[in-house]
Amino acid sequence: MTCTRCDQQFCWSCLTRPKDWKSDSLRQYEISFLPPLLLTFDLPQDYPSSSPPSFTLTCSWLTHPQLHALGVQLTDLYQATGGAVVLFSWVQFLREDALKFLDIHSPLDPNEEGAASFPVHPRDSSPNKHQTSDLSLTPSQALMSQILICNASQKQKLFTTTLFDCGVCFMSWLGSECVQLFQCGHIFCKACLGEFCKVQIKEGNVRGVTCPQADCGGTPTPAQVRSLVGEELFSRYDRLLLQSTLDHMADVTYCPRNSCGSAVIVDKSSTAAMCSVCNFAFCVKCRKTYHGLFSVLLCLSEGLKAVWDDYSTGNRERRRLLEGRYGRDIMQGTLTMWLSDDWITDNCKHCPHCFCKIQKISGCNVMTCTQCHRQFCWACLTRLEKYSYDHFQNSNCVQHPPDFGYRT
Repeated sequence: MTCTRCDQQFCWSCLTRPKDWKSDSLRQYEISFLPPLLLTFDLPQDYPSSSPPSFTLTCSWLTHPQLHALGVQLTDLYQATGGAVVLFSWVQFLREDALKFLDIHSPLDPNEEGAASFPVHPRDSSPNKHQTSDLSLTPSQALMSQILICNASQKQKLFTTTLFDCGVCFMSWLGSECVQLFQCGHIFCKACLGEFCKVQIKEGNVRGVTCPQADCGGTPTPAQVRSLVGEELFSRYDRLLLQSTLDHMADVTYCPRNSCGSAVIVDKSSTAAMCSVCNFAFCVKCRKTYHGLFSVLLCLSEGLKAVWDDYSTGNRERRRLLEGRYGRDIMQGTLTMWLSDDWITDNCKHCPHCFCKIQKISGCNVMTCTQCHRQFCWACLTRLEKYSYDHFQNSNCVQHPPDFGYRT
């Protein structure tokens, strides 16, 4: 397989790169802590006068020849002391001078057999030793993973015991009571950042769950948000974030059914879409039941009126042509129904008492519903007491509009 982003090849079944793979730009990591170099020793009875301590050295990122060279140097240090106590000198050497003694400099390069070193022969390593489920790691990949995990663990321990100033409350807190955003590195106490995230999520502003620092675009990770706000609010955050992401996608719309509302992927070459949840086929333009060969022009109110005017004023031959193009049922039924719905929406209001649709033909703004016989103000839909017109004296509404008159 070839990745479309980096143009590099790999095996699809095991996700490994070819043996002849070469990268133009190797990825580098900044490491502050390496896995430990362990010195295990036993003191004989004649130590230190006659015998040195018996010891072993173990380290995951050094080769056997390198460990052997360190062991020889430790023995030489004992002999140089002339039978004196040597353990403290050994520890100091291993901590401060071991890398320089082995001529290891930054950057470290984990070779193919799993040793981070320069050009000494690496120790043997079984190629199938490192397995993670069905994914096999090369020795160098396994070693790199071990180094990164150790480095992250030690940095976290250091972070938890260090004092930091919160960027919101400006108080000093131990790192164990703080959160550091990985993208920008800003640090805030858990209380301040948690309250900030909770407010944004409760208000539905999930895009506002970012770094509180001014002009910073960093964001907390989902794991950090979960630990700060709890499971209930995190579920809302996760749902709203998905919703917001879908809303910003040009090829996604929503099922128009009130009982469904699921996200639907739209084919840009077609005006039809089908909900995969309820199997409802609808027109993307007008969001009504899909009308087949019915022109996209009919999805717009101007188009509906133009087609209807053409049909209603045309001669018999013209009507027959339009019926053949769009269908007789559509021209005589569906089209007039859609035009009626649009007209009612534009020219009618709902009674604030019974919610019946009402059209005002003429007269003042005091309306009486023919369904429930109760009065209301046509301008603002405020309910009125019968024969009481104080509303027009105490509001911006006028009882008699400029076009007041009666239909003749």
